[in-house]
Amino acid sequence: MYPRHLYALVFGLLLGPSYAQASQAHPPSNPHLSKEQVQDVLDYKPPKDPGCTQFPTGPIETTSCDIETIESVNEELYNELHSLVETPFFKYFRVDLYRDCPFWQENGFCMNRECGITTVDESEIPERWRAAELSKLEMPPENESTNLPGCYYRDSDYCFLDDMTEGDYVDLSMNPERFTGYTGPSAHRVWSSIYQENCFGLSELNLLSSDSPNPGSVSLPDSMTGVLRTEEGEQSRDCLEQRVYYKIISGLHASISTHVCHDTMNQSTGEWGPDLKCFISRVASHPERLEYLYFDTVLLLRAVARLGTYLSAYDYCGTGTHEDDAATLERLGKVIDIARAVGKFDETVLFRGENANILKEEFKEHFRNVSRIMDCVGCDKCRLWGKVQTTGLGTALKVLFELDEKALDPRANANLLQRSEVVALINTLHRFSESLEYVNDFRRMWASMDSQEEDAVIHDTQAEVEAAARSAPKPRRSPTAGSEEAIEGNFLESLMARVACWIRACKDGTVGCVQGL
Repeated sequence: MYPRHLYALVFGLLLGPSYAQASQAHPPSNPHLSKEQVQDVLDYKPPKDPGCTQFPTGPIETTSCDIETIESVNEELYNELHSLVETPFFKYFRVDLYRDCPFWQENGFCMNRECGITTVDESEIPERWRAAELSKLEMPPENESTNLPGCYYRDSDYCFLDDMTEGDYVDLSMNPERFTGYTGPSAHRVWSSIYQENCFGLSELNLLSSDSPNPGSVSLPDSMTGVLRTEEGEQSRDCLEQRVYYKIISGLHASISTHVCHDTMNQSTGEWGPDLKCFISRVASHPERLEYLYFDTVLLLRAVARLGTYLSAYDYCGTGTHEDDAATLERLGKVIDIARAVGKFDETVLFRGENANILKEEFKEHFRNVSRIMDCVGCDKCRLWGKVQTTGLGTALKVLFELDEKALDPRANANLLQRSEVVALINTLHRFSESLEYVNDFRRMWASMDSQEEDAVIHDTQAEVEAAARSAPKPRRSPTAGSEEAIEGNFLESLMARVACWIRACKDGTVGCVQGL
């Protein structure tokens, strides 16, 4: 490794800061910003009264509640979830962050200190939550699961689960999801693979075409606008299940983008805080992305509502005193009550008809693929939260589409879910609820501006988006790991990514700079 970094040093001196700056650019999907679309998102005034008892008027497909309903309860939901995820049971998560990428040779890594995570020694974890104890209760027999190195899945699972042979304990409350500086070819490849290589028989040309008035300008619109939207009165070319799948993925992307934009570092001052221009370019200029964020929130709430009885009977005690258990159950009970009131996702309209089983298997395979792509993320903190949230969404999908009321009965099926699935589900719902709170923070920032200031922000954001579009990498399908194409084609790209990371590490401080060598 030492010689490689010497080469990186030489290339860094030759190239200077220009490449590092270009590699951090987030490839936008729309270089032409519309102030009207931005206003649709940022001028919105959240209501205070829930409307689920009213006739549903919202645009959220397969749900019976509108956006206004979720807005009206989200402040209370967020406050309860925020307290809940700081309790001992929900803040400790065991995860294997160092499993090899199964799809391509991944040499990318992030040397920025914000990419790192803080782990917890096993001695600090209550014994009953340690891998050795949980594996006695939670690991399925080999004949009931498909096993791969370090992970497995059962027929009902929508994501791969760690097999407890490897991994670290992480305090999620000490490792918040935020801007890390992880960008460039490695990060672009992850999202490109999620969108391009997990499609239901759609060709790349289909995906790159868009019926939206704002078609994608680079490899693929990360909101999948062209797939999900059709001209008024025109029948969709994709079945409901396909559109739901892409909405789930896009909603996840929108939530992650919102967190990154809300907690980012000002490169000039070194201070952390919300970046309105970032939010405008990634989310607000595409109102459908915000809709998908609401969509995922409703889906997760519906899963929590269905699991209400099971979650209420779950043992959250790690100390043996049950005092913490009672406090956790009280907070969780309030979350379940809200979920039952507004989690009106109708899972019964999906996977019906003669090809339902085939379509469901394809749906599961695609989402499992996404969960494995998380092993290709070159930033530890990004990989951590990617794994938490794909596990949380995968758990919600399993609850909605695989488990009947008998299976959800805690008396008949006490070990229905692994502890990691329960922790991931609640933390993922917290991520989405927090994203909606952050959206309101951006709305307040926008509301504090006059019209001239708004135009200036749009103009500056437009310039940054256009600059990013010019420097965005060209789309290409990822080669198979170990192939000659992968080895030859990735060398320069990998070297440049390392140069950019090393330069950023040197900017952050002497320690990171020296460690890079």
